[in-house]
Amino acid sequence: MADLILTETKDRILIVRLNRPERKNALTHAMYTALGDALEQARDDVEIRCVLFAGSHECFTAGNDLGEFAAGLPGEFEQTPVGRFLLLLASATKPVVASVNGAAVGIGTTMLLHCDLVFAGTNTAFQMPFASLGLCPEGGSSLLLPSWIGRVRAAELLMLGGTFSADEAFRLGLINRVCQPEQTEAIALEACQRLTTKAPAAIRATKSLLNQPTMEALRKTMLEEGSVFSKRLKSPEAAEAFRAFMEKRQPDFSRFE
Repeated sequence: MADLILTETKDRILIVRLNRPERKNALTHAMYTALGDALEQARDDVEIRCVLFAGSHECFTAGNDLGEFAAGLPGEFEQTPVGRFLLLLASATKPVVASVNGAAVGIGTTMLLHCDLVFAGTNTAFQMPFASLGLCPEGGSSLLLPSWIGRVRAAELLMLGGTFSADEAFRLGLINRVCQPEQTEAIALEACQRLTTKAPAAIRATKSLLNQPTMEALRKTMLEEGSVFSKRLKSPEAAEAFRAFMEKRQPDFSRFE
């Protein structure tokens, strides 16, 4: 597992890299465990002042590994690897930055809602195809997206589940800058380096104040989303969607009410 999630501390920055290129960085339960461990390391190590999430020039993540998630979540959402990771990310006290290129599907988009700065390459394709997979929004997206971009735009992204570009994400205020793919990580790292030179307690206080108005509602929403998501994973609609995905065809939801 260590080679699927790579971590490196550099100049007080914890770099956390998704490294499963043969599966487009699709995330497994074990990978989520490693991601959660990295966030706990950043939280507890006073020498770390910033976290940077990255993939490669070609891909951030294609989302969850459907072959594994088709079996459902292993327990109550809050105690599952994915639930632990998301709740740790949402409650992180130190700044979190993301460098995103290529596919940013499902959690590859929703996790960015909890990052303080996000830089995306021109080749990035964001997508939240939850409804298309018989699932529901996760990661607090059903709360954060409507408040940030408006109810109808959030419904478009979450219900229709189409892809949208880095330019569109920038226009919607979901990312900070559109970059050339080969420069995305360097630009994100430069932002991390700037953060590490700031007064650390002042940065933490600023982040806390930015998050405080929605923190209680966000946790409640994330737990409710997680509960519904767990049930949806076991639904006949999700089973049909997952079969269709494996068979490389469109799902047929015509028999469902």
